Amino acid sequence: MTLAINAVYHGFKVLQAQFVDEISSQAYIMEHIKSGARLLYLANDDDNKVFSISFRTPPADDTGVAHILEHSSLCGSRKYPLKEPFVDLVKGSLNTFLNAMTFPDKTMYPVASRNDKDFHNLMDVYLDAVFYPSFYQNKYTLRQEGWHYNLDSLDGELSYNGVVYNEMKGVYSSPDAYLENEAMKALFPDNCYRFESGGYPDAIPQLTQEKFEQFHKTYYSPENSYIYLYGDMDIDATLEYLDSEYLSSFEKTGTVDSAIAEQQPLLRTADIEAFYPVGAEEDCTAKTYHELSIVTGKATDLQTSMALSLLKSTLLDSESSALRRALMDAGVGQIINGSYTSSMYQPVFSIRASGSEKELRDKFISVIYKTLQDITINGIDKKLLEANINSMEFKLREADFGGYPKGLILGIGVMDNWLYDGNPIEGLCYNKYLAALREGLKTNYYESIIENYLLDNTHKVLVTLLPQPGKEEADQEAAAAKMSAIKAQMSQEELQQHIDECAELHRLQATPDSEEARATIPLLMRI
Repeated sequence: MTLAINAVYHGFKVLQAQFVDEISSQAYIMEHIKSGARLLYLANDDDNKVFSISFRTPPADDTGVAHILEHSSLCGSRKYPLKEPFVDLVKGSLNTFLNAMTFPDKTMYPVASRNDKDFHNLMDVYLDAVFYPSFYQNKYTLRQEGWHYNLDSLDGELSYNGVVYNEMKGVYSSPDAYLENEAMKALFPDNCYRFESGGYPDAIPQLTQEKFEQFHKTYYSPENSYIYLYGDMDIDATLEYLDSEYLSSFEKTGTVDSAIAEQQPLLRTADIEAFYPVGAEEDCTAKTYHELSIVTGKATDLQTSMALSLLKSTLLDSESSALRRALMDAGVGQIINGSYTSSMYQPVFSIRASGSEKELRDKFISVIYKTLQDITINGIDKKLLEANINSMEFKLREADFGGYPKGLILGIGVMDNWLYDGNPIEGLCYNKYLAALREGLKTNYYESIIENYLLDNTHKVLVTLLPQPGKEEADQEAAAAKMSAIKAQMSQEELQQHIDECAELHRLQATPDSEEARATIPLLMRI
């Protein structure tokens, strides 16, 4: 079925139609007139169909509300009143992908399947989950997925518990999490990226049921949604289903403000020294980290973003990479690596030395600057750069995504532009960008990128992360003292309430879903 520009199909107006040679797909950008939902459809003959619905979810604190909401949305809904619908769903599903992900500024719910009926089932369970979750009626969802006071008896030890709380405690057992957290706070002091979207363990218990529900009411509306469809499907029936079953029940208000504020550049490089916990008796030799992180333009500048990704690979990824080799030869760390994070409004380019010492900080930064300056003067390794362009092109053309459905990775990729009010089709039309990147091999294009974005750019932070012997034990003692103080301030009635709530939570978790509830899950049957 061919859709005409400006025509309306089941409430969806077609805003743009374009054939994308690179992925052999007819792309359509639509808007649902009544609800304001955005929709991108990539029509092609791939039977591995993909659906996702995403929401722009900028955090305003470290409570991890977006992450907890991602977990909680999958704990039952209006049509599917089970504790974990997806556990039952996968038993009778042929899905090729089924998951949900929280990013620093968005939450995505993607599914994929080759079976038409299964694909529709997955869509319906996900849409009901995000728009009509049961946690408004079941207050124990936040306690289970987020946090709660854990107490078995009046004289027992009070503690925090919860799925996301425990998950993020695990995340912050790694120095990597501390390093990234310190960098983001310094680079983005005025916008949402300074907050831990996954939830910082000490802050998660500040999340209340009221704030939890308000976050859902604010951001989980169709006018703040990005619906993505990919593959060989009956698009007329799919649009009719989306409109009649879900979107037509919502009215666009124009009041949802989820825009990501632009962080103004730092006037000078921030210099941070921070610590991560290690045991009192632990040997701290070669356990320091140094990382230089740089904010590099906008994600919507697709060509520059691709160029910076290539430069990360060329400068840092291989044994012959100039910057990696210079840092290794200088002995500033046992491991040298880097990253380029493009799934943010303002991407970040990072260079890291692991297995280092505190006193090597100055050498780390001086080697980086000297090496990059030498490259801008004498030129970059064009052969290695060309090899990385070839590798990038091969991966794009062959859809080499490590076994994941092609449509899934394309859907995640378009959000790097779409989420920030760019055109989602642009990133799929990569031929012109590859051509420009190849043309840049003949000029000083890459040297100019290094000079403008990595050298002559004050929006940077240098983080030195040091092991602190005994901090692990001290943090544990401080946490225990904090819980003792909280418990001491509670009345007998409050303590008993928490005991009762814990018992009820455990009872609910142990009680199987009713046969009636389980019967609501749509399962494929063998015939």
